Amino acid sequence: MAQDIFLWLFSVVGLINFIHLGLYIAGANIYDMQRLMRGRTKKQPKQRPYKPHITVLIPAHNEQMGVIRTIESVRASTYKNLSIVVIDDASTDNTAELVRHYIRENSVKTRPHFVQENGAVMRKFRRLNVGATSMRLLSLTKNSGKAAGLNYALKRAVHGGLVMTLDADSEVAPDAIANAVQYFRDPKVVGVGANVHIQEQHTILGLLQKFEHMIGYRSKKFYTVTNSEFIIGGVASTYRYSVLKRLDFYDTDTVTEDIGLSMKVVAQGNRAQRIVYAADVVASTEGVQSYRALFKQRYRWKLGNLQNLLKYRHALLANHDAKYSKTLTMYRIPMAYLSEVMLMMQPFFLGYVVFLSIMYHTVGLFLGSYLTITVYILWNLWPDEHHGAFHKLRLSLYAPLMYFCFFIMDAVQIVAIVRCLIHARQLTDKRDHIGTWASPARAKAAAAS
Repeated sequence: MAQDIFLWLFSVVGLINFIHLGLYIAGANIYDMQRLMRGRTKKQPKQRPYKPHITVLIPAHNEQMGVIRTIESVRASTYKNLSIVVIDDASTDNTAELVRHYIRENSVKTRPHFVQENGAVMRKFRRLNVGATSMRLLSLTKNSGKAAGLNYALKRAVHGGLVMTLDADSEVAPDAIANAVQYFRDPKVVGVGANVHIQEQHTILGLLQKFEHMIGYRSKKFYTVTNSEFIIGGVASTYRYSVLKRLDFYDTDTVTEDIGLSMKVVAQGNRAQRIVYAADVVASTEGVQSYRALFKQRYRWKLGNLQNLLKYRHALLANHDAKYSKTLTMYRIPMAYLSEVMLMMQPFFLGYVVFLSIMYHTVGLFLGSYLTITVYILWNLWPDEHHGAFHKLRLSLYAPLMYFCFFIMDAVQIVAIVRCLIHARQLTDKRDHIGTWASPARAKAAAAS
């Protein structure tokens, strides 16, 4: 009887995963076709220029190795109606001094201009930045945490338009900001998630993160097509400032402020206001440099995800509320819970597959699983619009090995959820999570040492 129940569970979970992968592939293809069709209709009468002001917020804590590179990637943008605000959250390294020096060296302090006051022409001076990009540094004297730092900037340095947040270890492609802005032509779009790539890191860990991001972000195409997206990461995410102000900006009672903000937006309803994934808003970020850092990162992500799922459970599981799409309430959110359960069961299922292979002297079951995942990886790799043919060919050589490498990530995820269960009180803890920034080891620092 127990064996029959386990076999039934194994079959059901396998079917769910198979359907899930099929939906990802179909949704991504539909997204690609929709973009292709929009590209072919560009010969229609020109639209009115749409160039709202966008403020790029760069929160930083001990990021002296990469923060200037991040700023320069923004200043190299093809979109010019923007300003940059760096928030130094009480760094103990040279982050603030480097940013302050960079702004000073790239500013024109005494550009004269003339104004007419009371019938007389007056000569005045104003501070301008090279390239007409305004840059500003906000320094916090007390380490307050990323969410609190962003809120400080949103209340004091942003006055409207659009807001993009960019981690200080990340970079944006030259056309990323211009592409992000255009999605807001649709008045229903209130948030846009970027297509984040992992920067080159010639290790198994770096390769693993690269494939994981590539596959994970392609699945977001399906969520956008079905209007069921509710998670936007912190790298190059863009929002309407008016929406953030109405929601009182970021909450500080979870450990993942980016997930918390996107779920806070979606909890208000996702029919009248949508968050979407933008494949052409390309950004890159550094992956973690060690397995210890990976365990720490994924525990924080898992804890924050579960905290927010529980925090917004009443709004997001309202299946009969007309302000939510059915794909969100009846598929995406239930799958978010179910995937955690299936993750916990995965070691037992893997052991069962090995047991059956040994018992019946066949590797058919294992081989079928291996081939399915390998084909799925290649299916995600080759349609990617941002990798050249040579790069895709090189990554394809690694694809047959990734099935086994993904067991590393599965183990990390299982450890993360076990730790969340051990510290279950944190899942519903409403206290502010402040004053702690992890200062990860950076690849540039490692290379320099």
